[in-house]
Amino acid sequence: MSRVGIRRRLFLVVVATVAIAVAALVLGFNLILARTLTRDSRDLARTRASAQLALLTTTHGRVVVREAPDDAAADAYIWVFSRGAVLEQPRSGASVYAAARALATGSARYADVPSADIRLYAAPVVSEGRRVGTVVAGVSLAAYEQTRRLALIASLVLGGLVLLVVGLAARWLLAASLRPVVRMTRQAAAWSERDLDRRFALGEPHDELSELAATLDGLLDRLAASLRREQRFSAELSHELRTPLARVMAESELALRREREPGEYRRALELIHRNAAQLTRTVDALVAAARHEAGFERGTADAYELAAEAAAACADLAVQCRVELELSAPSTPIRVAVDPDLGERILQPLLDNACRYGSRTVNVSIERADGAVRYTIDDDGAGVAAEERERIFEPGIRGIQGARDGAGAGLGLALARRLARSASGDVEALARPGGGRFVVVLPSA
Repeated sequence: MSRVGIRRRLFLVVVATVAIAVAALVLGFNLILARTLTRDSRDLARTRASAQLALLTTTHGRVVVREAPDDAAADAYIWVFSRGAVLEQPRSGASVYAAARALATGSARYADVPSADIRLYAAPVVSEGRRVGTVVAGVSLAAYEQTRRLALIASLVLGGLVLLVVGLAARWLLAASLRPVVRMTRQAAAWSERDLDRRFALGEPHDELSELAATLDGLLDRLAASLRREQRFSAELSHELRTPLARVMAESELALRREREPGEYRRALELIHRNAAQLTRTVDALVAAARHEAGFERGTADAYELAAEAAAACADLAVQCRVELELSAPSTPIRVAVDPDLGERILQPLLDNACRYGSRTVNVSIERADGAVRYTIDDDGAGVAAEERERIFEPGIRGIQGARDGAGAGLGLALARRLARSASGDVEALARPGGGRFVVVLPSA
């Protein structure tokens, strides 16, 4: 891969393109000028020959010159030939004379003498339908060649100046254009490491820079969301795994403290197995939630079985709190569009909360509502204050009663709502006379 920066590559492309364009223009200009000068020199030679023809007369088949040519002109080359004889000729070198002599016969045509830098034109002299002589006119090409050389030098100098100016302008424009891009890229890199809440916030994209800013803002949003999910996952994982791990550790330490009867070991292993199973379900639920958020295919489960599994997980707590946990089965089977482990992890924190703060009974009912499945969890406890019905779903926030008795870490309800929303559902705390009520809505399968 090339290590040349994009600015240098663009600069080289611009300079190369302009150089090709300038070279084409210089070449085209000089070719057109050369053709124009060639045409002008030929026209001048033909004009001089025609003027000389107008000064000639014929008598008895012989050519007579009525007026001598203007020998004072520096480039007045005129030859008059008649029947092989030279009637008029200018002062010229042998090579020029030989070329003019060669043109004395034949049709009208041009001939160049490179050694003398002269162009010749031969015009036949015709009298009564027959050729009686030839006029040869010559033009010096020195002035034309000088004009061509000067034009070439001037066009090359001008092309070089244009290329230099364009190069400097392109360098400045590219640096000025890409400087904001470099600055934005470095700022985005710095923000992604230290301050993910910073944004460019240039509004609706209307040009390339604002579109880049919007793209970088979106990238930073995704990075921030990913980091928040990671932090939230760590908090939820530590919260959900802390209790079963503590139970496993406590029970194993108690069993190993002294020799026990086989039945006691069995009871300890059964408790450890139940908590290990809870750990497995917790991990599976968090993985299922991640799969839901990532858009993978969702599983289905029986609505009543989900509630039954969650109630079974809270059975020991219900006994400890002396609360009767009642589960009302629906009249017809209902299925929900969530994985079983995920559905259980949504319901369990709510049942756990109801068992902790209920007085005598906790009731769970299941029904269809507006194309979804609705779980209603009622308890006969103190309920949730109106000002707390949203706050208790924030991570680390507990209600007044929970804060008073120190129960929980304030993450169970937040986890339940997040898992439900990851499955396109929701969890709400509602007002109910004589107790608390939580409603879980999950999509129907």
